Amino acid sequence: MTSNARPREEYVDVIVIGGGQSGLATAFYLRRTALSYRILDAQREPGGAWLHTWHSLRLFSPARFSSLPGRLMEGGPDHYASRDEAIDYLREYERHYGFPVDRPVRVEAVLPEADRLRVRTDRGDWLARAVVSATGTLDHPYIPAYPGRTEYRGVQIHSREYRSPEPFRGQRVLVVGGGNSGAQIMAEVAREADATWVTLSAPGFLPDDVDGRYLFNQATERYRAIQEGRPVPPPATLEDIVMVPPVREARARGDLVRVRPFETLTTTGVIWPDGRQEAVDAIIWCTGFRPALEHLRPLGVVESDGRVAVRDNRSLREHRLWLVGYGAWTGFASATVIGVGRSARSVAQQIEAVLTAETP
Repeated sequence: MTSNARPREEYVDVIVIGGGQSGLATAFYLRRTALSYRILDAQREPGGAWLHTWHSLRLFSPARFSSLPGRLMEGGPDHYASRDEAIDYLREYERHYGFPVDRPVRVEAVLPEADRLRVRTDRGDWLARAVVSATGTLDHPYIPAYPGRTEYRGVQIHSREYRSPEPFRGQRVLVVGGGNSGAQIMAEVAREADATWVTLSAPGFLPDDVDGRYLFNQATERYRAIQEGRPVPPPATLEDIVMVPPVREARARGDLVRVRPFETLTTTGVIWPDGRQEAVDAIIWCTGFRPALEHLRPLGVVESDGRVAVRDNRSLREHRLWLVGYGAWTGFASATVIGVGRSARSVAQQIEAVLTAETP
């Protein structure tokens, strides 16, 4: 259920900041406890970060491997859901379980106060015995500091703002970034524009018959190895490109030829390492994201690398704070739909144990 009333000040056991996949997974396990909790979500509707992805995006794991705990995504073992289907799934997931969500609520700061944390928002304050930060990375897109970038007068957008290739039809475009977003966006922009794929190193392509299940299974094997004290295999990486149909088609057309990065930008284009200057109409930066943790800075927990030091998802500096879904440092495969459930369950169990022990 969604509330639009502005609270003057509310008290609750647990506040979950973020109503995307990580926040919903955490709420699924909190609802099994006797704790009171609320989700504060900055979006105007359910869907989390998926609301801000490009229109043609498809998940690179089948529905069964793209589901949150307790409820499978529809479509069967061989269906790769679209962006809109993922949004519909999260909307229905939230509705089905009746999570207490307040939106749109933007959290401005989390502050220490006696034996609680004060969550300050644009719609009032909440006081909580524990806070789970599950804001992901959407609000912190990363663009490298290339020389001349601020002087370049052409179009620059991050993959967060990219929606479709039509605005670039007939233009000279650079797609910068060698991960899955770079490969998928390059695959469709190259059909409409004179596009070049710029990557720092040669992209790693998974075999055609391997999809996102491979990444999740690798992460699961690492988790089990640590639990059992066995040698830990190399980590799975989202830099390995999954050969979804549009990417395979782009490869067949010869559109996935990458070049090394340019040296600098000019007002009208770029200068390549060999000194050649080239005019460019637009640059699409597919260069990833960083954790969106500005709301936690008043707690003094954000380190120089932009992360929060954690042990088992719990902050080492603020014992009332947990983090879910920001990447491998907050749990194996925790930034994926299916992988976040493991971290969410652990966090809910920890919070229940801690707050129950504190209750007279």
